[in-house]
Amino acid sequence: MRFKYSKKNILATIGLTIIVLLIVISILAPYITKYNPNANDLYNMYSPPSKEHILGTDEVGRDVFSRLVYGGRVSLLVGFSAMLVQLILGIILGMVSGYFGGFIDKIIMMVVDIIMCFPFFVVAITIAAIVGPSIWNLICIIGFLSWPGIARIIRAEILSLKKNDYIMAAKAMGLNDGEIIINHLMPNVISPIIVAATLAIAEAILSEAALSFLGMGVRPPMPSWGNILSAAKNVTTLQRQWWLWIPAGVMVIIVVVSINFVGDGIRDYLDPINKRK
Repeated sequence: MRFKYSKKNILATIGLTIIVLLIVISILAPYITKYNPNANDLYNMYSPPSKEHILGTDEVGRDVFSRLVYGGRVSLLVGFSAMLVQLILGIILGMVSGYFGGFIDKIIMMVVDIIMCFPFFVVAITIAAIVGPSIWNLICIIGFLSWPGIARIIRAEILSLKKNDYIMAAKAMGLNDGEIIINHLMPNVISPIIVAATLAIAEAILSEAALSFLGMGVRPPMPSWGNILSAAKNVTTLQRQWWLWIPAGVMVIIVVVSINFVGDGIRDYLDPINKRK
């Protein structure tokens, strides 16, 4: 079998390169910028971009470039951590629901339907207001509210796979349910899991940005791309201080688009139709 290297694969390679580069930059933040992202300089408030501050300063004189670089740590951490929470819950509950069926399936699907029938941001803002905004609360909120989509995908795959002859043969050989799920079903749902994981990262980063913009995400002064964007609430900032919000907005767009490119590339690579070409 030969896989055709198409335009989408080029985009996926570019997207993966950008993501890896941003992760490296975030990790090496102390070596990239000389400014403390939380250090105030009241003599340099709202300074435009210059040689000293390449992306200017904010309302209390903090270096915007430093906050952007350090903010990448937080936004990417939220994205990947929330994705892991979604995957753990979605895979386990989706497999249990699809494999065992019956009453267990009805209960799990009822929970899925209840969570999915409420608007995400309404519930997320309500929970954040109760438990308080913080990075770890944000990860848990996004993860616990977003797993139903992955659970439905896994359930649908398991429902079709468990009817195959090799599953019947495994049962006839005396393998227990755990062995069948881990050794025979799990390897066959890796493809949709990988694709769902890439999309979950993008959705989590967007959710973090939106919740932080509304003041219900990462608590200041810790920087994230979302709470940097909160400066755009001010009309004067929107019109005259573009450096306070455009760079953070561009970073969110670049990361989300790059992750989507990677997800599309993985989906095409794992597509059996493409492999036969």
